[in-house]
Amino acid sequence: MTDDLTATIARVEQEERDLVLPAFSYDEAWRLGTLLYAKAVERGLGIAIDIRLGDQEVFHAARPGSAPDNDSWLERKGRVVRRFGASSYLVGLRHEGRGTTFEAATQLPLQEFAAHGGAFPIRVAGVGIVGVAAVSGLKGFEDHALVVEALRELLAG
Repeated sequence: MTDDLTATIARVEQEERDLVLPAFSYDEAWRLGTLLYAKAVERGLGIAIDIRLGDQEVFHAARPGSAPDNDSWLERKGRVVRRFGASSYLVGLRHEGRGTTFEAATQLPLQEFAAHGGAFPIRVAGVGIVGVAAVSGLKGFEDHALVVEALRELLAG
């Protein structure tokens, strides 16, 4: 494993420890989704956004420049979070760090799972994972960074 990969894994693990919310309701889901959407408008990003509370889709939006394929990516990355309890980016990085790929190691169907950046677990203190925030349309690490940025803002109030 390279030093860069080790550092990136450590950074993403720290993000997941840091980004634990005191609560998360339908209203917070809407706020998070609109925060992401506003950032996309401001930056001219062609992305799709999906916020889930449990298994329920609470917020979904697509910007010009996104495509129907982005919805598939949102679903597939979100399934990785729900199955492995970590961000889709971190799951992919950990497999890379072991010298393999997510696809080779898990043998899960590619049509259902994607360990690429962009889906992040929504954790509540004392509860655990209660939902998923996901973005698709940029490079995986950029999708991930956008979700992290919005979650930091939501947490800061």
